[in-house]
Amino acid sequence: MACLMDSISHLLRLARLEGSVDKRCLLAGRAILTHQARVPTEVPFHLLLAGTCTLELAERTIELSAGDMVLLPRGQAHVIRSGTGRRRVVREEPGAAFTTALSTGSGSTIDLFCGHYTFSPGTGDILFASLPDVVHVTLGQGSNEQVLMLSALMRGEANQERPGTAAILSSLCDVLLAMTLRAAPDQLTDHALWTALADERLRTVTDAVLRDPGNGWTITELAELAAMSRATFIRHFTREVGMTVGDFLTKIRMMTAAELLITTDHPVSTVAARVGYRSESAFGRAFRLATATTPAQFRRLPRRRGT
Repeated sequence: MACLMDSISHLLRLARLEGSVDKRCLLAGRAILTHQARVPTEVPFHLLLAGTCTLELAERTIELSAGDMVLLPRGQAHVIRSGTGRRRVVREEPGAAFTTALSTGSGSTIDLFCGHYTFSPGTGDILFASLPDVVHVTLGQGSNEQVLMLSALMRGEANQERPGTAAILSSLCDVLLAMTLRAAPDQLTDHALWTALADERLRTVTDAVLRDPGNGWTITELAELAAMSRATFIRHFTREVGMTVGDFLTKIRMMTAAELLITTDHPVSTVAARVGYRSESAFGRAFRLATATTPAQFRRLPRRRGT
């Protein structure tokens, strides 16, 4: 389990994510919430703490129960529907950390947190491009101690909204995403980068590449780490991860390169060498394919404060 969390933590760090709660919805009766499409560097999420509701996308409808988390890596427009009967009016009460949505009338049938993750261009693009359009996982069924504790913390902060609440909720959003991606390999309906983390043999390979992305890894070396023959490793890796070994190596190397370009003043040639490229021009071509910009242009992109 330690290796699994190390890999997830490493990948999340490379993506330079920042989570925030936009709205807490305490709704009774029939209510409808419309969410517009997000900008490319924002990924919306919903965590349902109590009750049931539906999330409607253009191509599918998802039934949500308490403990469910939905992540939308493409930032699609969607609608949340809850309850039955006559539609209630929903009013919004702005707060220092987030907005609270309340339906008219008494009672509360759902308790829903709506938020988003903001990521740096390049690094986060590569990460979320490896996820399917919709990530829907069940984090708890009422007896999951971790989810109960997380829910209690989020509710406590939301109820009191004291100084520091926004920062605390942002940190809890990071916890929430790590828990979601940890649960995702067993529940995703599509292949993703995270699938490798659910297989102990592939996780060994993932950890090795993350620790040393600049190594000139060969398929034979990675197969030996996974204790498989070369042919078996290629078939197993492609089937489980949904991409070739070469594509996987490139994604990790480009995420690492983007991090180095942001956090250091190393020349591009040094960054290229650190992620396994002897030729700066070859590195530049690979980086442009992954991020749609050159390394030099990427360095000049505006960043969120603190990145």
